Amino acid sequence: MKKIPGISEAEWEVMKIIWAHSPITANDVIEKLEGTVTWKPKTIKTLLSRLVKKKVISFNKEGRTYLYFPLVMEEECVKAESQSFLRRVYGGGLQAMLANFLEDYELTKEEIEELKEILDEKKDSKKG
Repeated sequence: MKKIPGISEAEWEVMKIIWAHSPITANDVIEKLEGTVTWKPKTIKTLLSRLVKKKVISFNKEGRTYLYFPLVMEEECVKAESQSFLRRVYGGGLQAMLANFLEDYELTKEEIEELKEILDEKKDSKKG
């Protein structure tokens, strides 16, 4: 897996818009974030610039308009963030994280069954 740069929480909000609506202009990003964040347009443009510098997004210039598009897929970023979280908070220990979550959250029977199916599939894939 290629190295994905760290993305701040604010940058994640911008990336969600870009992944869902690319290619997209800065003004369209600003419009789509309206009502969900209190950032000024200049802040959003700064976030776009940071994401370009991190090589997470790029743009095509059409006249005076910049159309932004992602250079990394959402799934890649989610996986990288998950691994980073696991290392930072649980020292890389997946069992400790799962135990913590299972102790702290009430799961429905359906959720428990779904988790069992995931674990069974994982176990079966290791047999071959």
